[in-house]
Amino acid sequence: MKFLFQHCNINVTDLDKSKAFYKEALGLHIVKEKQYDNFTLCYLSDEQNLFQLELTYLNDHPQHYDLGENESHLCFVCDDMEKAHAHHEKMGCICFENPAMGIYFIHDPDDYWIEIVPQK
Repeated sequence: MKFLFQHCNINVTDLDKSKAFYKEALGLHIVKEKQYDNFTLCYLSDEQNLFQLELTYLNDHPQHYDLGENESHLCFVCDDMEKAHAHHEKMGCICFENPAMGIYFIHDPDDYWIEIVPQK
């Protein structure tokens, strides 16, 4: 039996704002988007991996989601940390840094955290 990691879902309060953020911050592009009666699913990818980020927008849920202690996060590997850090700093989305480990975190419009780590 073999399993492949396909996607991870997060719910968002403003789909257009989230799509713009993930494109600008991480270069993700829309693979597919499907509107249903009460919700929209939008799948994003980095073009190099099969893994996708699924953004779910529920029409009747305009309030922010309770993320608890916000310990869950996505992680992206970057080949140019200095350039990425400067870009994210300019965007104003860096929410935590750990220089000793050489990593930092950004947060999206719904306050989901994304870890940025150097390519090894």
